[in-house]
Amino acid sequence: MIHYLLPILAVVLGFLFVTVFQFREKKHMKLLLAFSGAFLLAITVFNLLPTVFSEYQPSYGIFVMVGILLQIFLEFFSKGAEHGHVHIHKDSSAFPWLLFVSLSVHAILEGFPMHHHDHLVYGIVVHKIPIAIILTTFFYGSKMSKFSILTFLFLFALMTPLGSFLSEQLTFLEAYQNEISALVIGIFLHISTTILFESSEGHKFNLTKLIVIVAATTIAFFI
Repeated sequence: MIHYLLPILAVVLGFLFVTVFQFREKKHMKLLLAFSGAFLLAITVFNLLPTVFSEYQPSYGIFVMVGILLQIFLEFFSKGAEHGHVHIHKDSSAFPWLLFVSLSVHAILEGFPMHHHDHLVYGIVVHKIPIAIILTTFFYGSKMSKFSILTFLFLFALMTPLGSFLSEQLTFLEAYQNEISALVIGIFLHISTTILFESSEGHKFNLTKLIVIVAATTIAFFI
């Protein structure tokens, strides 16, 4: 049940941080993104990679690369919302279908390996909170109606639990769990490293950011 509830709670928290607490400070947002990127990368390296590659098959490496390329393809439509960028015309009131579909595909896929990798849910939660904050902040600055904003966030919150549900119900997928997990590894590697590279302005050394990244990595290691 925790695999279903926590990803939903993460989106709700992101929405509340903006709506109730007015959490929109760019400096704090960059630190939160850096933490989420480091945490997601560490969870991938410490948990997903050893499990999938404990019984190595050459095809697993191919699926990791497919995951990286798939995420790049999805970002062609989402414009990088998965790692902190939202590029939609602020004067538009239309529902952003391309953004929604690309984020949904990403969220459904990340939900597939969750019930096989217990710690993965924490990485996904830490990743989703800043994304929900960024989406909510941007939507509030657009001409989208409150109904459209809530509909988008509500459906987006359900996508990762939907992926986990489908993975459990579609029993024929059990034979391909490692391949699916390798695909998700590729997606996470691309997103997390992109977040870490982009979180530094001009790629300059920043002690605060370094401490945040080390803290995230250490927490992920001990979970």
